[in-house]
Amino acid sequence: MAFVVVGLAGIFATYAAPVPFGRALAREAVLDQVLAASVAPDAQARLAALRPALGESAGAVLSGPGTLAERVARERERMRARSEQEAADLGARLRLLIGVVTFAAALFGLAMLGVGRSEP
Repeated sequence: MAFVVVGLAGIFATYAAPVPFGRALAREAVLDQVLAASVAPDAQARLAALRPALGESAGAVLSGPGTLAERVARERERMRARSEQEAADLGARLRLLIGVVTFAAALFGLAMLGVGRSEP
């Protein structure tokens, strides 16, 4: 049973680990859509429609210093740096989770085996 708990923690880690990568891919797709929308005849309407998908970076991408392509390039760099930091943070939390669960499962296994129990 103790090994099953550790295995389940590892399985959980495999589902959580790709989250920063998925977010980065979604943001890359939105930034590509911004560049494509900027050359369309109805560019302002299309860019306004993409504002919710850009989230907190909408202001920096849609307005600010430089051309739209320069602003998108700066946002790509910021997004990639955030993704790397998120991945590092998630990795540390998952290693901690697996370590704690392993220790708890080991204690559970010892308790089930009765190790340390003195028999009269």
